[in-house]
Amino acid sequence: MSIKETDERYVAHTYKRFDIAIVKGEGCLCYDDSGKEYIDMTSGIGVNAFGYSDPVWAQAVADQAKLLQHTSNLYYTAPCAELAEILCTRTGMKKVFFSNSGAEANECAVKVARKYAADHKGAEYYNIITLNKSFHGRTLTTLAATGQDAFHEKFTPLTEGFLYAEPNDVEGLEKLVKENKVAGILIETVQGEGGVNALTPDFVKAVERICHENDIVFMVDEVQTGNGRTGKLYSYMHFGVQPDVISTAKGLAAGLPMGATLMGDKVADVLSYGDHGSTFGGNPVCAAAAISVLSRMDDAFLAQVAEKGAYIRSRIEEAGYAVSGLGLMIGITTKKPVSEVLSACMEKGVLCLSAKEKLRLLPPLNIPTEQLEKAVDVIIEALK
Repeated sequence: MSIKETDERYVAHTYKRFDIAIVKGEGCLCYDDSGKEYIDMTSGIGVNAFGYSDPVWAQAVADQAKLLQHTSNLYYTAPCAELAEILCTRTGMKKVFFSNSGAEANECAVKVARKYAADHKGAEYYNIITLNKSFHGRTLTTLAATGQDAFHEKFTPLTEGFLYAEPNDVEGLEKLVKENKVAGILIETVQGEGGVNALTPDFVKAVERICHENDIVFMVDEVQTGNGRTGKLYSYMHFGVQPDVISTAKGLAAGLPMGATLMGDKVADVLSYGDHGSTFGGNPVCAAAAISVLSRMDDAFLAQVAEKGAYIRSRIEEAGYAVSGLGLMIGITTKKPVSEVLSACMEKGVLCLSAKEKLRLLPPLNIPTEQLEKAVDVIIEALK
């Protein structure tokens, strides 16, 4: 059987796949089983930060795999400790819990907020406020945190204790806080799955203020926006705020499963022995991969990410289409069904994504200028 036929027979039908079987890749290029070449403007939905088969990343992974692929969290390992130090040093946070995915990172964030509130204000302070159009994961708890009814319908009852505010509505958020016993507020500074919509700076600052005034845990979901994607190491850095908790995943280990929940001064010691755990969290190979990624994301590299994002934005806007997002996390409002644009791009050898009614671009952060320009040419033509 072909790859597609085998997949159709044996893999659960939870994904509506494009009719492409990718068999190899290098940099921002990948190839299907017929040998056709594509410029990948998706990076595995924001995961492959340095594209496919990055040699530095691959060497770090191979070296660690030959040394120690796994122990358990009953023992200390150097990659786990070193990665935690890097994350804390570069964010000002104090402690890290490692897991395997963004959903798990967000689950941990919710547990931290609820335990902090229970310890300091009482167990009845358990509500978590998120935003409409948000997306925080596919576990029952992170589905409940997701502010989109379409994700809730088939899986009720979901975890209780989640409330939803409108993005950029400070008055509405303040009303929710006043009328409910709230443990934490969780936001994405750019709502990726919700349409690649950036929150306003005033609203993000207001969330921080409201949390401080009410002793609420301020959490930022950096699963998709983090690890250089927006032109800063983490997107909250664009807004002049300091969260109490940061959750991240996707591009952190650039192709291997790793999530992280970073905790600041306020909540650094909330979790104690036995409060949380993960078999694979902080895995040495994944941690080594993440170290190789973050060690290359210096100011000069991040500035190039911002420049590439500005280039895409200017080209698309000049062509007459509205653009949203930050850095290399871009949404484009199309004038025809986005499915048609995706198909036209694919036919011309460029892979893109959608988010709601928008075309979504998440290219590798190090995509070469020549290939970026070629991909944008194809996208503009497909938009017409």
